[in-house]
Amino acid sequence: MKVNQFPDRTIEIENEEYLYFGGTAYLGLPTHPEFQKLIIKNILQWGTAFGSSRSANVQLSAYEKGERFLANFIKSDAALTVSSGMLAGKLVVETLTPETDLFFHFPDSHAAIKVPNSLPVFIGEKLNPRLLDNRTEKITILTDSVPSFHVQPVDFTILSSIPSNKEITLVIDESHSLGILGTNGCGIISTINLSNIKRKIMVSSLGKAFGLTGGVIASDSEFINNMSTHDTFVSSAGMNAAFVQTMADAAAIYLQQHLKLNDNLNYINAHLIKNKAVLFDPEYPLIYPEIEGINEIFTANKIIVTNFKYPTDTKDLNRIVITANHKKKDLDTIIHFLNQNQF
Repeated sequence: MKVNQFPDRTIEIENEEYLYFGGTAYLGLPTHPEFQKLIIKNILQWGTAFGSSRSANVQLSAYEKGERFLANFIKSDAALTVSSGMLAGKLVVETLTPETDLFFHFPDSHAAIKVPNSLPVFIGEKLNPRLLDNRTEKITILTDSVPSFHVQPVDFTILSSIPSNKEITLVIDESHSLGILGTNGCGIISTINLSNIKRKIMVSSLGKAFGLTGGVIASDSEFINNMSTHDTFVSSAGMNAAFVQTMADAAAIYLQQHLKLNDNLNYINAHLIKNKAVLFDPEYPLIYPEIEGINEIFTANKIIVTNFKYPTDTKDLNRIVITANHKKKDLDTIIHFLNQNQF
């Protein structure tokens, strides 16, 4: 279906209005009036694009301000913005490949952090024996923070079983947790404190909860400094400078919208009948209904949810997305149909 306007809490299809529970605008920022005003103000200051290398002789202060905000928000030593989350992941993998003896991946990792010949972390339900052998080597473990078809973050405590002869770098794609999980939406990387992990690296799209086209890499200062001199980064144009500046300017809006999102999730938790047919967690804004024909039921009742064939799964993805902009009457409608059809 094609639409002619950004779908917020409602969407117009063939001149009829539908409730919209799709997309990835978790904090409802693309249509937020004050957020839009900040973007317009910053476009007037920084222009619509700055195609020069970040390493050129002219340096825009917008990047320093935005990246300092991101580092503080994520609770990391340093952060670096790039033009997309996909580039953030690919750039980190490209940087780590020469210094990694072996890559491992958790199930359903995003394409941005996939590596040829990477080994699975799990064989069956147990750690891959290759992680537990006595070989001394540098390994990199790749994972999404919250894999598709899940509503809770990956449990990393099992990594504590990996012996000290493995020097571990952990790379987490937080595209669907930054702005949502953690204190004020800071993500989960700052909560992972396993003594056998030498380095933690976060990559994320900023086009989901943060509402701006771009990507971020966050880690220790040494790694980020090295990234800023990497050939691919130096050869690339940066993230839109007006957007980077907007992140720093919108700090209060991010917090306000995060509170509104949590209020909506608590409301759903109080009224949704608990059942295994509806995968929901009150801290996460995605609902996966395992109800036959639910997409057709929603469409017939003028409700649109996300539906597409996901690359890593054999079944269609039906995903209900809750945003900070949904009103209680919207939530009542979706709750009603989920409660009515799951038995």
